[in-house]
Amino acid sequence: MSTHSYSLGLSIPTAIARHTILLVTGALILIPFVWMVSLSIKPPGEIFRTSFTFWPEQFYGIENYTKALTASPLPQYMLNGVIVCTAIVTLQILVCAPAAYALAKLDFPGKNLLFAMVLVALLLPHEVLALPLFILGAKLGILNTYAALIFPYVVSPFGIFLFRQFFKTIPDDVVHAARLDGLSELAIVWRVMVPVALPAIIAFGIFSVVGHWNSLFWPLIAVRDQNLMPPPLGIMAFKNEEAGNDYGPLMAASTIVVAPLVIAFLAAQRWFVEGLTGGAVK
Repeated sequence: MSTHSYSLGLSIPTAIARHTILLVTGALILIPFVWMVSLSIKPPGEIFRTSFTFWPEQFYGIENYTKALTASPLPQYMLNGVIVCTAIVTLQILVCAPAAYALAKLDFPGKNLLFAMVLVALLLPHEVLALPLFILGAKLGILNTYAALIFPYVVSPFGIFLFRQFFKTIPDDVVHAARLDGLSELAIVWRVMVPVALPAIIAFGIFSVVGHWNSLFWPLIAVRDQNLMPPPLGIMAFKNEEAGNDYGPLMAASTIVVAPLVIAFLAAQRWFVEGLTGGAVK
C-alpha cells in the first residue's frame, strides 16, 4: 500500500468523524431555535403535545405574531435595542481603535503592562462590576436613561485585543510611509489602519451587537422605564404582564427579536470569519 493511499485511508475516517461532530453540535444549537419558531405558529392546544411536529395542524402564526406586536410595545423595545447597540458599537470603535494602534505600533513606557491589564480585563465577567457601576451611575444621575445602558460598555477589552492583533499583521513600513506623508498618528489610525482592518471591525461589531442586544442582567438593574427597555428585558416584561403562560405569542416575540441578528450574521459571515482569522496570522 502506498503512502498516499495509507494517508487517504486515515483522512477519510477523520473527516467523517469531524463532520459528524460538527453536524451533531450544529443540531444541538439549532434545536431550541427550531422549537421556538415552531411554537410561535402553534395554537395553545398543540404546544404541550407529547409528540413534536414542526408544522401545526392549525396554523396560528398570524394570531401569535399579531398579539406579540400589539399586546406589548415590542417595536419600541427593538428600537431601544437598535439605539443602544449602535451607540455602543460606535463608541467602542472610536475608543478601541486608537488604543489598539498604540499597543500594536507605538513604543512607550508601560506598554506591556497596559496590554497585560487588557488581558486581565478579558477574564473578568461584567457582572463583577455591576455594583460599582450601579453606584457610579447613581452618582452621575444617569440611571434609567439610555446613557446607563451605553456608558459601562464604551471600553471593550475584547475590542482592543482583537484590533491590536489585526493591526500587528499590517507591516510597519505602511505606518512609516504614512508618517513620511505627513499624517498624524490619529490620521494613520482612521485613514490607514481602520480601512485595512475592516473585517476585524465587522467581526467585532457582530460580537458586540449580539452580546448587547441579548443582554438582560445589566438592563434589569439600570432601567425601570418600559420605554427604555431593550428586547430581552421587554420580552420578560411582556411575559409577566401580557403573555403569562400563553407561549405562542411569547415565542413569536422571541422570534422577531432574534431574526435581525440571524439576518445580520448571514449577510456579514464572510467578513466575520475573515476578521477572526486575520489576526491569527502574522
